[in-house]
Amino acid sequence: MRLRFTKMHGLGNDFVVLDGVGQAVELTPAQLRYLADRHFGVGCDQILLVEKAGRPDVDFRYRIFNADGGEVQQCGNGARCFVRFVHDKGLTSKREIRVETASGVIVPRLEADGQVTVDMGPPRFEPADIPFVADARAVTYVLDIGQPVELSALSMGNPHAVLETCNVDTAPVAEWGPLIEHHVRFPERVNVGFMQLVHRRAIKLRVFERGSGETLACGTGACAAAVAGMQRGLLEREVEVQTRGGRLTIRWDGEGHSVFMTGPAVTVFQGEIDIP
Repeated sequence: MRLRFTKMHGLGNDFVVLDGVGQAVELTPAQLRYLADRHFGVGCDQILLVEKAGRPDVDFRYRIFNADGGEVQQCGNGARCFVRFVHDKGLTSKREIRVETASGVIVPRLEADGQVTVDMGPPRFEPADIPFVADARAVTYVLDIGQPVELSALSMGNPHAVLETCNVDTAPVAEWGPLIEHHVRFPERVNVGFMQLVHRRAIKLRVFERGSGETLACGTGACAAAVAGMQRGLLEREVEVQTRGGRLTIRWDGEGHSVFMTGPAVTVFQGEIDIP
């Protein structure tokens, strides 16, 4: 099978983007893993599939697959690349589009300066919505990973755990990330953010993503960390999130309101690949 693809990234969080509007795309988990493999395939953190809208109130359908071949509900950096892709490919002339995802509708907008703003929808905090096993909703929870760790748990269309750390450079991301990702209290696994408070309008962040490991940036992770910091009373309503791949701006006006994320989306190259 020969597929056309575009390689893109949002702050170093990199993607293989497939046009499922102009070509038929049906890939097995093994084929997805082949595409994502950095030695034998194209190489990426996630694979993004653009499909025709399946309902009249949206412009496109958006599917996301992690490097391990598993399908997930949401990806913020991918959403920015999505709107850049469909605009650059001439699939739409709209600068703002409505996109159906597995977790609901998102509304990304291509700004005049080339940045992309995405309405990520409101965060969800009820344990059943994350999902997370807890007796009741709380601002923070204590999780046993061989030692107690305090974290926030919330959903940005996908599950996130957010830990505060005094220094992201020395945070135990590689050690604690897998332990928390696969913890029994997160039945669908979880993305794990390690957040360092810089001041009330800025944080530093590293994210261990489920199914991919640590990435240079995570859009939904940046949203989740900013929201968690605001919920704890540590941050203002608009903050800069400094990831290893670059900076995002996150705005949230409080519970019941959408989270807005603004950042870049870059095309790296295009090509074709034979998928065995």
